[in-house]
Amino acid sequence: MTKIVQLQYRSSSAGDFGRRLHDEFIKVGINSSIVSLYSEVPNSRTQVKLGKKQEWVSTLSYKVNEHLARKANKDFGLFSYSTFGSNVTHLEQVKQADAIYLHWVHHGFLSLVNIEQLAKLGKPIVVILHDMCYLTGGCHYSFDCDKYKTKCHNCQCFPDSKERDLSTIGFEQKLKLYAKYNNLFFVSPSKWLYDCAQQSALTHNKPLFHIPNVLDRSIFKPFDKKLAREILNIDPDEQIILFGAAHVQSPYKGWDYLQTALKLFHQRVHPEKTSVLIFGTGDDPKISEAIPFPIRFMGQLKDEYTLAVLYNAADVFIAPSLADNLPYTIFESLACGTPVVAFNTGGIPDLIQHEINGYLATYKDAEDLSRGIHFCLTHELHVRPPIEMDNWLSINKHLELLEVLKPAI
Repeated sequence: MTKIVQLQYRSSSAGDFGRRLHDEFIKVGINSSIVSLYSEVPNSRTQVKLGKKQEWVSTLSYKVNEHLARKANKDFGLFSYSTFGSNVTHLEQVKQADAIYLHWVHHGFLSLVNIEQLAKLGKPIVVILHDMCYLTGGCHYSFDCDKYKTKCHNCQCFPDSKERDLSTIGFEQKLKLYAKYNNLFFVSPSKWLYDCAQQSALTHNKPLFHIPNVLDRSIFKPFDKKLAREILNIDPDEQIILFGAAHVQSPYKGWDYLQTALKLFHQRVHPEKTSVLIFGTGDDPKISEAIPFPIRFMGQLKDEYTLAVLYNAADVFIAPSLADNLPYTIFESLACGTPVVAFNTGGIPDLIQHEINGYLATYKDAEDLSRGIHFCLTHELHVRPPIEMDNWLSINKHLELLEVLKPAI
């Protein structure tokens, strides 16, 4: 039986990529385990959280990264420069694994030195591209910048940077690592990021694969909307708009466009008995003041079943991301039969079929986002994820990948 170990920064009880993939691997007979730096899941035979020492190293590494990137323009989001992390090659899960899956391991979990330590083991390493950081000198999303296609320099994240800056150093370090080892394989969940990886000077000549995310469709599925609203004590006759707001000020999430779109929708339609449900944050007065509708804050949801009830209770889900790979929130909403309005950017078009299961608004156009809300609330749509997002297709692709890796296993 093939043994897989998955390494990721954090494991959550509400469902993350590694845990979902782990569950699907187990179903098809793959021996999978997960090692996380931080975890909400109790330690078990198959899911292990590292100790306080590694957490301390991560915290220190994060602070060093923050100092190095202290002059970065926050409008472009995270910039990660590899400083130091933890050597995990001594762990039994790693030593026994036939292949190693790397997920999001930044913020001082694994440095490039630690990834090289893993590569030296000679085992196949499957790098899952959750954002662009493995393809660039350090930014997690490049927005309109395409310097990663040749060589990062004069980075837009650093307004006063010179020709050779932190992005150049990070780019060169990754280039040296990738060129040195032929046991690195890159997987993108979205077609968009797959195309980016093909064009990146770091990964264009590395083995690249496109494999969509997996999702437990026995949890995220449509059920009676009246029942969902009864569970949440919501008026069955209300019109419900849903969105998630874990980090309202994130440059990736498009909060400014969302609040403008909701104001435009309110002015144009004057909808009666319309409420907004928000999950992922507490009662935030800034949000309450900016939205012209009654609001219910649902807080941080710690289990997938409650999240599925929330999606089923809504009439439309809004995801105004300005930079995103293949958002699980959109996937989850569509799987529950709730249409989604989002900007036409990143990997989002892999999920939303315009005016079929949702609405793809023109990028950074709040007016069109508003039109999308109105469209989804006034049309009967055939809501489900695209067929290529079915689990059996994704898992079969992972199995095919493991077959490709067998000579190295």
